[in-house]
Amino acid sequence: MQKAQRKAEKRQQKQMLQQKKQRRMQWLIWTTAAVFVALIVVVIVFKPKEAPISIAYDQVPTLGSADAKVKLAEFGDFKCPACQYFALNIMPQVQKDYIDKGLVSISFLNYMIISPEADSYTAALAAQSVYHQNKDEFWKYYDEIYNNQQDEDIVWATPDKLVELAKDAKLDIDYDKLRQDIDNETYGKEVLDQTQLAARKQFTSTPTLLINGKRLTGDEWNDYPKLKAEIDKALAAAE
Repeated sequence: MQKAQRKAEKRQQKQMLQQKKQRRMQWLIWTTAAVFVALIVVVIVFKPKEAPISIAYDQVPTLGSADAKVKLAEFGDFKCPACQYFALNIMPQVQKDYIDKGLVSISFLNYMIISPEADSYTAALAAQSVYHQNKDEFWKYYDEIYNNQQDEDIVWATPDKLVELAKDAKLDIDYDKLRQDIDNETYGKEVLDQTQLAARKQFTSTPTLLINGKRLTGDEWNDYPKLKAEIDKALAAAE
């Protein structure tokens, strides 16, 4: 009888030890989870805000008043379909509502991600040549390229085609010099410097938009009401 009782007591003690062990394990799990969540909150709350990105607006193609209180910057790729959508559908609305009224300016910088060793690069070289020959003609060429953009999977932005587009748009430039600038990669360093800036800032797509140096990380580039709200907020802050 005593032997059976001792066995029962041992079983009971063993069960109690197991229950304590389970409670300790549960406590450790919940504590670890709580600490992990707390760390995530701390990272989110105290993560330093990205400093405004410095852009030399007077050294890149810029449409609008140099004194505009809000400065947009587009990092784009002439081969990119999304950039085409922005250029042909969103830009005209921004120009009508803000740029033509002197409230906002927009600048363009190259970020070659589709075909940086082929079409994207060649088109960027051509656009930079137009800009340096005649700043006022750049945006006509910008529209002309996007209006004639072809499938991103084929090679189409050849030197011949890019000179042809400049002629079709009747740009007030020297077409022979345009061809020479493309062939000689005259503005290759400028194009690469702009792309490297975007890469250092870890831009993940084109177009990437900045407002007064602050990167927009949502879908504002293809949603005009959202972009308008951001512009209005920046204008209000500038007052």
